[in-house]
Amino acid sequence: MHRILPKFRGASRFRLGPSRVPTTVVLAACALLGGRAAETDSGDGKGATVDLLQMSLKDLGEIKVTTVSRKTESLSGAAAAIHVITQEEIRRSGVTLVPEALRRVPGLEVARPDSRQWAISSRGFNGVFANKLLVLMDGRTVYTPLFSGVFWEELDTVLEDLDRIEVIRGPGATLWGANAVNGVINIITKNSKETQGVLMSGGGGFEETGFGTVRYGGRLATNVHYRVYGKYSNHDDFTRTDGGSANDSWWTSQSGFRLDWDASALNAVTLQGDYYYDHLSARVVRSSLNPPGVFPTAIRSKVEGGNMLGRWTHEFSSASELSAQMYYDRTDRGFGIGRELRDTLDFDVQHRFEAGGRHEIVWGAGYRYSTDDITESPDFMAGDPRVGLQLFSAFAQDEIAIVPERLHLVLGSKLEHHDFTGFEVQPGARIAWMPDERHTFWASISRAVRTPSRAERGFRFYAEPPLTLPPFPLPVIIPGSGNPSLGSEELLAYEVGYRVQVNHRLTLDWAAFYNDYDRLWGVVAKPSELRDSPVPHLVIPVTIDNILTGETYGTELSATWQPLNLWRLRASYTFLRMNLHSQGPVRSLTEESFETGNPRHQVFLWSDVDVGRNLEWGLGLRFVDSLPGQRIPAYTELDARLAWKPRKNCELAIVGRDLLDSHHPEAAPLVLGARDVEVDRAVFGKVTVRY
Repeated sequence: MHRILPKFRGASRFRLGPSRVPTTVVLAACALLGGRAAETDSGDGKGATVDLLQMSLKDLGEIKVTTVSRKTESLSGAAAAIHVITQEEIRRSGVTLVPEALRRVPGLEVARPDSRQWAISSRGFNGVFANKLLVLMDGRTVYTPLFSGVFWEELDTVLEDLDRIEVIRGPGATLWGANAVNGVINIITKNSKETQGVLMSGGGGFEETGFGTVRYGGRLATNVHYRVYGKYSNHDDFTRTDGGSANDSWWTSQSGFRLDWDASALNAVTLQGDYYYDHLSARVVRSSLNPPGVFPTAIRSKVEGGNMLGRWTHEFSSASELSAQMYYDRTDRGFGIGRELRDTLDFDVQHRFEAGGRHEIVWGAGYRYSTDDITESPDFMAGDPRVGLQLFSAFAQDEIAIVPERLHLVLGSKLEHHDFTGFEVQPGARIAWMPDERHTFWASISRAVRTPSRAERGFRFYAEPPLTLPPFPLPVIIPGSGNPSLGSEELLAYEVGYRVQVNHRLTLDWAAFYNDYDRLWGVVAKPSELRDSPVPHLVIPVTIDNILTGETYGTELSATWQPLNLWRLRASYTFLRMNLHSQGPVRSLTEESFETGNPRHQVFLWSDVDVGRNLEWGLGLRFVDSLPGQRIPAYTELDARLAWKPRKNCELAIVGRDLLDSHHPEAAPLVLGARDVEVDRAVFGKVTVRY
């Protein structure tokens, strides 16, 4: 505890400064306008939400989802391992960023290697650039082709405007294409007619030093609604293992709009856009001929970007619908040892219709063009700094009602052509049996591929020595290089699951899987050599190749229990086992770190209680098993939230995160990032008002 006391004292004098203005403004609005907010909160789109504890467990099972089949269906009947985080769960959890909300999902590993980065994956292969998880934001992919991963710090959206987050564990490539290998996360925002009026929120404290949001929703005509928003957040440094500062503080600002036009009873148009500007600090790896060969150094970088998305939907009938979507995305991202300027244009069309009384068919096609301009440095060099990549795709899926409302078979496939790997075919089959409205049995088999990234195909950089490398008396330099011949990674996945509403107070959801991987990439060492200029040192060149195969298997169990009308418990348990094997005479240097770099056991428990009419108390406990491949010990942490509503649409909350330890490690990056950063305890307050 003595390590963090000076930091807490400093925060009380200075670091709370950024939060004072937004918090004071929101508190004033709460006091002056709270009465008016209570009068207008009548379900008319002013931001009112349905209380989580007022929804029955049956209602929760009937939540509509779209990610499994690219059409609307109930959660309880979906033939996939899917979990939905509702808006009310996000509010009651007290999280300030999307990645923190994902800790609630069974089967998902969420870890923080430093203050600004997250390592998030499903069913193994986690890392800062977890390359087998596809993330969508209102239909716009945020998966970067440079590193094959997601820059989560750039998804700093207004959480109050989210309708839900749909998370699929397991392949979604049959509909969503390459890189939807181990899962799909679909972040879905509300229609602007549901966010009318003013929302203001602000707060700050330790670690979350200051944040504020202003959003206004209005109406241009009877059938045209819009919202505009702006937000800002500031995040403190984490702590190094030796007790020093990790120098990884960051702040981000974002603004945007959404417009929804009900052009007619059959036509709907959506136009939305965002702009963000981030200041990031971090410690990245640079090369040196002085021991230990590579060293972390503090850097500061800027990230700026924006996007624009348009969508048109035409409903021919309740059983037939056509939609077309196009978006443009531009990012100017610095990361200390390099810079990426990227432009992406994407077009997608989809048609759904019924045929023959028992067939519901969804088909579509898409095209994406992405160009980049890479700024190099001695520690990060591109074979070709400017590349344009094209992706052509088409898919078709047929849901066959073998026994209407009881037994459904879903068959489909995705066909893609990628500039790196050519044609890829990703078929899948799912079946769901619902003997009655309380029980759902489902099973699936599918194929998925993960296409290589730009960095994997041709970049050169310096890596830290593997944790398994024995100590060496001389500096060790490890120059890494991409492989222009690297091919796609392949997966054949088998899944089964069962959902049941035991009674009106208890539901269970179970899934099990077996994944058979082929042509996984692994790091391979080339012949090493001793050099004596300018000082004696050892050089171990490495590259990557499709050298690994393997199997992963596991199970995920979650339960929701409501022992009292004002008390609800959610619990989950995840088990994962990974077995990887190097092919050929050379063993991959990353076989062990990949195999043991994910927790074998995870346990999550969250309790929501309404204490009287105006007080809410949430308490969450999570256990994450050790990561031997990253030298991360097991840990148990506690999160808490206490909220008071002095008026109907005004809320004051205090949130604590990672309360059991002053700081603890969660992840160690494989390349580029520092490995000695630990997650700090966070305590902050938040005020929210709507009118």
